[in-house]
Amino acid sequence: MRILMIYPEYPDTFWSYKHALPFVNKKSALPPLGLLTVSSLLPEDWEKKLIDLNVCKLKNKDIEWADMVFISGMIVQKQSTLEIVERVKSYNKFIVAGGPLFTTAHAEFSNIDCFVLNEGEITIPLFLEDLKKGEIKPVYSSQEKPEMSQVLIPDWSLIKMKDYASMPVQISRGCPFNCEFCDIIVINGRIPRFKTPEQVIAEFNALYNSGWRGNVFIVDDNFIGNKNKAKLILAEIAIWMKKMGKPFILNTEASINLADDKELLELMQRSNFNSVFVGIETPEEEGLISCGKTQNTNKDLVEKVKIIHRHGMQVSAGFIVGFDTDTVNTFDNMIKFIQKSGIVTAMVGLLNALPETQLYKRLQDTGRILKTSTGNNTDATLNFTPVMDKDLLIEGYNKVLNSIFRTKNYYKRTMTFLKDYKKCTRDNNLTIDTKLRALTIAFWKLGIAGHGRRGFWKMMIWTTFRRPQLLAEAVTMAIYGFHYRAVMSDKR
Repeated sequence: MRILMIYPEYPDTFWSYKHALPFVNKKSALPPLGLLTVSSLLPEDWEKKLIDLNVCKLKNKDIEWADMVFISGMIVQKQSTLEIVERVKSYNKFIVAGGPLFTTAHAEFSNIDCFVLNEGEITIPLFLEDLKKGEIKPVYSSQEKPEMSQVLIPDWSLIKMKDYASMPVQISRGCPFNCEFCDIIVINGRIPRFKTPEQVIAEFNALYNSGWRGNVFIVDDNFIGNKNKAKLILAEIAIWMKKMGKPFILNTEASINLADDKELLELMQRSNFNSVFVGIETPEEEGLISCGKTQNTNKDLVEKVKIIHRHGMQVSAGFIVGFDTDTVNTFDNMIKFIQKSGIVTAMVGLLNALPETQLYKRLQDTGRILKTSTGNNTDATLNFTPVMDKDLLIEGYNKVLNSIFRTKNYYKRTMTFLKDYKKCTRDNNLTIDTKLRALTIAFWKLGIAGHGRRGFWKMMIWTTFRRPQLLAEAVTMAIYGFHYRAVMSDKR
């Protein structure tokens, strides 16, 4: 059996980093972990080929070669997925689809032959058993949440690691919180499930033995969803890192209560974490309460962010406008919070109602759902009727983006971050040639040819004399800013 796995292309979003990747000669931020893991669940004697449209083109001969085509993706990749399906079906190939996009919206894809939904450790064996019998069903689904001990090491042989800026590792699934707008708890549940420490180390060794050195993204929904289990795993990672000479630089997603646990912060330091994504959503208490983000309430969120910065991890954060409680003052409050906190990578998006979430159901019950979400909360589109006047909301949203990514404010915020940040990790493992390439392009595009040259050089000079050990971080943040501004420009 010859299996062609296809991963759809991402649109140009804040998270794609398409405008930043050329600085370090990379094609994509991350490979498709889902398909790589699916490959390990399939029979060993099957031939498998992976085409990631974010790094290469799909050729006709690839489709002709395949006996069966597997597709996986997220909601934001829907348009690319539709194009792939149409092209593959023109060759009369059998298509099997799974992943977040199809788990919540498979009814929208009438020309896909078979859906293998939910968690593959449960549903793929069911599909394979029926395939042997020649009795494939149109849909395989299960609400069973498997133990993470059943999760296999991804098949790294299917990709060229040099194409990617980072490698993904999943340690847990699920989140204990109950945010109204979030589909994580719909897909992965509210009880965090963790791999064993032995599994994690085995996966690290597999990556290491495959030749990877550099950034590793722990893709968990909330890495500290169960703090005790996270600490057990971190203790083993810290030992491994010390033994292996810290070949990986880790980053992940976590809730803001990370700042309340000194032991956890110190373990993450020792494990070579240098950044963490946190869902701040809004600095307004009323908004947090309205969306069920109670874990962020009754806290000095600016100070929590700075605590994490002082423990060697840069905080990137998600923010949302469009809550029912938002007012015309919300936009200025958000701008002030972002600038004061020193959150350089501040991803501000419009609220979207994702399928099957509590938010979607509430808005549907009151007739406020307008259409299916694009999955991209930064494309300035709404899929529901907001309480605030729509034009006023879009105007306020654009005001936030224009303010925080204006070069003067962006570089000022970067310096605020650099003042607080206590570097604990070693520099990334990019080659000298790659570092020189990034530096040369940055100096040309940002310091000579680009807009905001004065702000760039002011930040670089300040860093050189005040925080010289953070020059690499300053250049990296400047490159990210170039990407964010390019994405904003493309949307206009």
